[in-house]
Amino acid sequence: MNGSGARTGLTIWIGTYPANSDPMPVIAGHEIWVKQTGQGDPSRVFVHCSLGRGLSLMPLAEAMPKGTNTLFDLPGHGTSAGWTGNDYHSDCLAILEALTTGPTHVIGHSFGATVALRLAIERPERVTRLTLIEPVLFAAAAPEARAAHEHTFAPFTTAWKNGDRESASRLFTSMWGTGPAWHDLPTRNKHRIMDQIHMIPATAPAIEEDVHKLVARLGQIRCPTDLIEGENSQPVMGAILDRLAADIPNAARSQIAGADHMVAITHPAEVAKALARA
Repeated sequence: MNGSGARTGLTIWIGTYPANSDPMPVIAGHEIWVKQTGQGDPSRVFVHCSLGRGLSLMPLAEAMPKGTNTLFDLPGHGTSAGWTGNDYHSDCLAILEALTTGPTHVIGHSFGATVALRLAIERPERVTRLTLIEPVLFAAAAPEARAAHEHTFAPFTTAWKNGDRESASRLFTSMWGTGPAWHDLPTRNKHRIMDQIHMIPATAPAIEEDVHKLVARLGQIRCPTDLIEGENSQPVMGAILDRLAADIPNAARSQIAGADHMVAITHPAEVAKALARA
């Protein structure tokens, strides 16, 4: 939803954040916007999707039981400083690791879920519970499902390679967003998405090529793991979760009726209920 409270998929929280004169903290070498709410145990950290913002997951945090919730903007997103590194996934992991100084329930959506997954593999002592909401680890999908995804995603890849940021943005949001059609978006919303669309190719080495070898290490996860998908998500998501459910010990899978890829944002109460049942 945006500042007015309307649900708009990937266009959520386009407006400015509340005014704050304090400088952003430098976390793992990046200026990162962070917000903490609630108090007590459990401690939770939320990791948002590509082209999103930390505050997009605030309704989900508020729907959860009592606890301490930490939300932040990934580099190049929201109010955090831009990103110009070489390994985006590793930079995001370093920030998440810095924010989980003790046992934590880590909740990730889409790209954020792949970062949460990696933390559970590489720093298992930090993660007491792992929630993966529509994790876009495409490398985990079976070959046929992955090939179908690549075919569907090919127009975006072509537009990006041709330097057509607007077409790439329109194509990406039509596949992975839940908001209004591109031509119905306010101009400022379109510009924000176009300004950030380069972050999508930046994620590809980790989620498409699996350069960090996450798929081969899924069996190393030992904490309870929630796998959540939207009923109407892209077909490849079911194939990804098939692999994760098979390889991750102690994994529980839930489907949210009527939801699609942006389920963490459009159906926060339903996701919170699914987690409460797990």
